[in-house]
Amino acid sequence: MSTQAPHPDDILTNPGEVGLDSLNLPASASPSETLVMEQQRATLKLRRCRLLVTSGPDEGRSLLSDKERLRCGAHPSNDLVLAEDRTASRHHFEVLYTERGYLLVDLQSTNGTFLDGRRVERAYLTSGAQIRAGSSTLVFSPIDEEVTVEPDHEGELCGMVGQSVRMRQIFALIKKIAPMDVSVIIGGETGTGKELVARAIHELSGRNKGPLVVLDCGAIPPNLIESELFGHEKGAFTGALAERPGAFERAHQGTIFLDELGELRMDLQPKLLRVLENREVRRVGGNEVMEVDCRVIAATNRDLVKEIAAGNFREDLFFRLSVLTIQLPPLRQRREDIPLILKRALAEPEVVARHGRKRISPEALALLMAYPWPGNVRELMNVLSHLLAFSEGEEVLPEHLPPRVQGQEREGPLPFNEHLTFKDAKEQLLENFEREYVTSVLTRCEGNLSRAARESGLHRKSIERLAKKYQLDAKGMKPR
Repeated sequence: MSTQAPHPDDILTNPGEVGLDSLNLPASASPSETLVMEQQRATLKLRRCRLLVTSGPDEGRSLLSDKERLRCGAHPSNDLVLAEDRTASRHHFEVLYTERGYLLVDLQSTNGTFLDGRRVERAYLTSGAQIRAGSSTLVFSPIDEEVTVEPDHEGELCGMVGQSVRMRQIFALIKKIAPMDVSVIIGGETGTGKELVARAIHELSGRNKGPLVVLDCGAIPPNLIESELFGHEKGAFTGALAERPGAFERAHQGTIFLDELGELRMDLQPKLLRVLENREVRRVGGNEVMEVDCRVIAATNRDLVKEIAAGNFREDLFFRLSVLTIQLPPLRQRREDIPLILKRALAEPEVVARHGRKRISPEALALLMAYPWPGNVRELMNVLSHLLAFSEGEEVLPEHLPPRVQGQEREGPLPFNEHLTFKDAKEQLLENFEREYVTSVLTRCEGNLSRAARESGLHRKSIERLAKKYQLDAKGMKPR
């Protein structure tokens, strides 16, 4: 495959192969799967493997799977169950997909696991390798498959809308990968809808009856992130007045969505990697190890490949998470979707009940189409909230738009006090910004903290903390 930089219109899964050579990354960063977009279609290279029982009481039984971890044994909870083999252990062995290939691991079985006639504890598998567990012999076969992903015919999926080719391709890709129980990284600028994609993958997966737990790695104070991820026991640290399960425990048999993964501290990255590899957690201050079973979806607005090259992100953690990667386009690259997004939002029953029927004039729409939308769909929704709060009548006119969208944003110096020290001037400027921003968003959202959190992209607790910091009465706030 060519190592030239990816075109902006490419959608990649496990994109390390494209452009990695220019970053001088180790060979182990190379991917196993890539989705290359060619005009109206994309080719998805999938990694799967098969275990076939060729002799023993369960002869003929087989498993074809794309999971990162396969377990085999006599217990019904295994992926491949040796139900008739009385000499097989409850959990006999597992096959893990690693950056070096498929790894066979004995699970402390009673009679041992044998690879091509030799007893092993851990060994890498090759195509056609024979595994003996109890009285059963199994043949391992890796299977690579190419699947063509055509743009979806529907212009919406799980609350997302878009008629552009790129969005319809992403909708088709989501439908294709949702049933695969593998890790996914969702990339894209802030406000492009990464959490909506994660929710769609969860809803269309086999885990949709389980919980979807969302954890924003960028919104949690650094001293609490480990507790939020893994939980804590009572008395584990100052303020730990009761035991609390972490996000992985709460996501058991469901999906955990790690938003802003690129913000995760370096010292926590190996701990997260151990959870992903061992599928077990230990609470802060605790000794008990608890097994967790959840799919991991992560999102970031950073280029993690560049972060690896800069030494800010672990390559092995990236590899573990980026079995599949979806890159969302910014709104400015799919402007044709703007009218559809606005139309759908204005037709929401809650919007109609509160504000009546609204339509956007051609002149106002032209300005909305021309604006670059640095905050993407989230900013578009915030502008729509502004329009609903400040426009009267049925039609939205250009004068109802915020000045920046009208092209009338005033350019000027930042209002800092040059007579203060740099540190004090910076803190004062930041406090003024925080106060004005939170006041504005809470006013627009009529004091609704949850809605303000959604529109600002902040955690609800962060909004509460800022409102308390600046003594804002959220309940009494109404649009002016």
